[in-house]
Amino acid sequence: MEYPIHTEILASREGTGCVVHSHAESVVAFAATGMSLRAIGHEGTLFTPPDVARYTDTGDLIRTPELGVDVARAMGDRNALLIPHHGFVSAGPDLPTAVMTAVLLDKACRMQLTVAAAGTGYPWSHDDEALPKRDRCYGPRQLGLARDYLVRRLPSSAR
Repeated sequence: MEYPIHTEILASREGTGCVVHSHAESVVAFAATGMSLRAIGHEGTLFTPPDVARYTDTGDLIRTPELGVDVARAMGDRNALLIPHHGFVSAGPDLPTAVMTAVLLDKACRMQLTVAAAGTGYPWSHDDEALPKRDRCYGPRQLGLARDYLVRRLPSSAR
């Protein structure tokens, strides 16, 4: 039903070969808080700085090409986009990159929700540390290897 998310992002971004859209619970919950995503762990560095992109015009289904164009515009050249009250989108040059971006966004959001729930405040990697860490931890080779690892963990009937 929400094919315009995929078609319009693919049409607007040269070099993008895969788009993932999900309604992962932790990402939806995190997006509802309005908090900026922080680099609590390595995962967060893949999305920030700057803060992860957000599409806030609607939380409804993205069922028309016009809404798909708006989502693509809000995402710009970023690797992920939060759609509060709805879900998220991730994109990359290939399937391993787009899928692992989705997996890592879910983990980064879940991690921040967990530490925020403690109510004690929390530190995170600031820009001068987060940007180099992103390059070291999440290059194309690392993302591909991480995806391969997750696939190997699947039951053989699911591969």
